[in-house]
Amino acid sequence: MKKIIAIAFLLTATAMSYAQSLGYQDLGILFSKNDDNGSARFTSMSGAFGALGGDVSAMSINPAGISVFNNSAFTGTLNSRNSDISASYGDANFNDRKKTTANNKFFNLSHAGAVLVFDSAYKSDWNKFTIGFNYRITKDFENSFSAQGNEAVTRFDTNPRDPNTIYNFTDGQLYDTNYNGETTELNIAFSSVHQNKLYVGLGLNFYDLNFTQKSVLTELNSDEDGNILDVELYQENFTTGTGFSANAGFIYKVNQSFRFGLAYQTPTWYTEILQDTNYNQDSNIDVGETAFFPDEVFSFSEYNDRQLISYKLKTPSKLTASAAFIFGKDGLISIDYINRNYQNIKLSNGNFTVENDFFESNLKNTHSFNIGTEWRLDRFSVRGGYKFEQAPDEFALDSDNLKGYSLGAGYNFGNIKLDLSFSDNSRTSVYNFYSNLNTNVNPAELQIDNKTITASISINL
Repeated sequence: MKKIIAIAFLLTATAMSYAQSLGYQDLGILFSKNDDNGSARFTSMSGAFGALGGDVSAMSINPAGISVFNNSAFTGTLNSRNSDISASYGDANFNDRKKTTANNKFFNLSHAGAVLVFDSAYKSDWNKFTIGFNYRITKDFENSFSAQGNEAVTRFDTNPRDPNTIYNFTDGQLYDTNYNGETTELNIAFSSVHQNKLYVGLGLNFYDLNFTQKSVLTELNSDEDGNILDVELYQENFTTGTGFSANAGFIYKVNQSFRFGLAYQTPTWYTEILQDTNYNQDSNIDVGETAFFPDEVFSFSEYNDRQLISYKLKTPSKLTASAAFIFGKDGLISIDYINRNYQNIKLSNGNFTVENDFFESNLKNTHSFNIGTEWRLDRFSVRGGYKFEQAPDEFALDSDNLKGYSLGAGYNFGNIKLDLSFSDNSRTSVYNFYSNLNTNVNPAELQIDNKTITASISINL
């Protein structure tokens, strides 16, 4: 029953999206997401560094964490991601859905950063000052998937060369889509320590957004006499933008064994997002580049000019509450709780009343947490973590929540440290590439599994 409610919600939510490519409300959610990339130590502990600090990547969560460093340091990170996306589609009764799986492999320079530590030369309660610079891939969009099956639906039932013949029998549908691009983040953080107990920090964050989607919907149709009409609809979307946010936080060291922290990150304001597409999302007719077969190839664009649009986006703010338990030089356990209200996503500089009503009515305040641990054996360290991230949709299934674990190890050579990590997470989702029709077409059901190997080198400066 819950599955039926979720699908009904999806059909309602995408009612204003007139293309098989992602609509504005989908992009608003997508551009608000975070992959939690960082150093191998950071990812091996599932990013639970809000009260811990002492890692370059921690400044993206709580900038106060960089003043935990005793020495200036640099860290550079590479990662390799393997994503499997299985799509089940076809048959309105879910009894005989066809399943296709796409395997995607990507390699990135995912993170690089440095912390500069300055000890106070004067007698003061503020005894240390640090500056941090951190680059990371906040969201990696690279992915693709395919779906095929038969939902007994015909979107293109006539050929412009023969408008009197109706092709209302369907032999199936095929859908292919490819995402490319990424959102990158540059953090500049400042932190200081008061009486060796209170760590405070402020960060400025600058974002560069690049996103591309290219998709092809193929229909295999025929008429009552068996004449064939196969149709391909191609759509593409190129989106770029720049944004800004700020974060501030503190860590309080209660004693040598326990510390807690709190950090707040403002919304990210994208003051100008530029979109260049070959279709018009604001139109209620089929648009894009369409080809009809097996007639000699006849292609035309139903929207003769490309749509160029500029708009603004505000993503949700984030509140992180953290605690860390330190067991001397042997090990530690760290916990982060993250709260984000996706209802606060807002599109502006255009007519986005429907989309903003969707964000407010159909999204929710999410609760997520990360747990990490590290244990040291002389120069060798072993690490592990668990991650839970709640899906923002009000009627999301439990399986739509992201769940993952991580493992890692590191070796300290003195001034140089080498770290490795492996993380694995999974979730489910749905994708409706017939959202423009007034019929209840079942969406494709997606199973998304991500496995990432991360390697870092850290150098004391």
